[in-house]
Amino acid sequence: MNRTVLVTGASKGIGKAIASQLGADGFDIIIHYHSDRDGAEDTLRRVEEAGASGRLMQFDACDRGAVRRAIEADIEEFGAYYAVINNAGVSRDNAFPSLSDDDWDQVIDTNLDSFYNVIQPCVMPMVRARIGGRIISISSVSGVIGNRGQVNYSAAKAGVIGASKALALELGKRNITVNCVAPGLIETDMTTNIEIEQLMKLIPARRVGRPDEVASLVSYLMSDAAGYITRQTICIDGGLS
Repeated sequence: MNRTVLVTGASKGIGKAIASQLGADGFDIIIHYHSDRDGAEDTLRRVEEAGASGRLMQFDACDRGAVRRAIEADIEEFGAYYAVINNAGVSRDNAFPSLSDDDWDQVIDTNLDSFYNVIQPCVMPMVRARIGGRIISISSVSGVIGNRGQVNYSAAKAGVIGASKALALELGKRNITVNCVAPGLIETDMTTNIEIEQLMKLIPARRVGRPDEVASLVSYLMSDAAGYITRQTICIDGGLS
């Protein structure tokens, strides 16, 4: 069975941790990156050290044509994917009245439109392969409960949840599960400018999460043991939501 998994945004942070963990789980990993090739090559090294095979794939997740060309060419050469981990994302935080048009557009384009751009070209090959599969999107607790200063980000991540729930209905009979993982405050480059101490008061666990903890949850959802879990959003946020 083809055990290939496409992980978007895999050059750093949560995406790097997911790609590394799934490589250790025995999957072959396609490591997507936009501009950080050095980071992607480091992820590839980790995947290969875990005993799995991997390859790099470069595109801007906002560029629908470029995404489609890259994915369709790869599938034509190597075959359909078993899973897609839709992780690529950006944040442009600010109070709503201060958001610029570009702040809104970049966050929606990268976090929400990429759901369609990346997953849509993968679905029919997965269906035709008749081996089932997994589609997992990394949403956010901001998409579940909203967050001050993140109207754009919350809108995009909530949209990913809604899209995933609808797609799960369409693909359920094909034995393809569709779920979301919604991290809270995780120690990555995206959280370096956040006032951690203030937020810590809202987190019952009283600590920041780690990328490898998110990767472990994705690893479970990828396993055979999670075959009956679909159309769910699982928060991993230390009790914040």
